[in-house]
Amino acid sequence: MKPDPHTPARPVALVTGVGRTVGIGAAVAERLAASGWDVAHTHWTPYDTRMPWGVEAGGVEAVGAAIRARGARQLAVPADLADPATPARLFDRVTAQLGPVTALVMSHAESVDSGLLDTTVDSFDRHFAVNTRASWLLIREFALRFPGPFGTGRIVALTSGHTVGNLPYGASKGALDRIALAAARELAHLGITANAVDPGPTDTGWMDDAVRADVLAHTPLARLGTPQDAARLIDFLCSPDGQWINGQLLQSSGGFQ
Repeated sequence: MKPDPHTPARPVALVTGVGRTVGIGAAVAERLAASGWDVAHTHWTPYDTRMPWGVEAGGVEAVGAAIRARGARQLAVPADLADPATPARLFDRVTAQLGPVTALVMSHAESVDSGLLDTTVDSFDRHFAVNTRASWLLIREFALRFPGPFGTGRIVALTSGHTVGNLPYGASKGALDRIALAAARELAHLGITANAVDPGPTDTGWMDDAVRADVLAHTPLARLGTPQDAARLIDFLCSPDGQWINGQLLQSSGGFQ
């Protein structure tokens, strides 16, 4: 879909990891659409297929419909982020169909639980390929193509502080933090802000009753985090009002400890 020259332009956001309606990525995409953004979003069905929750039939289409219902142009793109060639191809397609991207929100993740003693080399490498290398390549591609004006660019990386029993996920997300914080300084000449957001344990369908009870016991506000909680913060960071928040690792977890 190409922009209509008779319609006032909306900025374009690219949100990765939007495969399920209950996910953080979906909440972010819909919130940004409601705030005036056109939204491109990625998904990767083979990942959901091998995870316990499986593929949500019609999930990508439902998210797209919700985005369009908020008056936004929308583009869904399947993207294998384990492939280092994907970020450039992704930006090519989004730019051609929606226009240049001015906000990049990375909520994609490889997340398969394993610890120090049982993590395989293949799993370790895949986590770093998807969570770390792909994020670096997405940030680089975004910066190389950023159209300006100065001060309008936004990068938000979804991260996690979870490490015990989740070694490759936590380690690869920790590396992502460093990349995002480096971007805040290295891309300053372009007027792009970059932040990492840790949403804490968020109920996106993966929790069982024991996990829910444990999270509630360690959260002062006595409720579970929702995708909308993270989406509200990310929406603010992407807005003009969020332009002074830069180079930060932000906790949005209700005080979970």
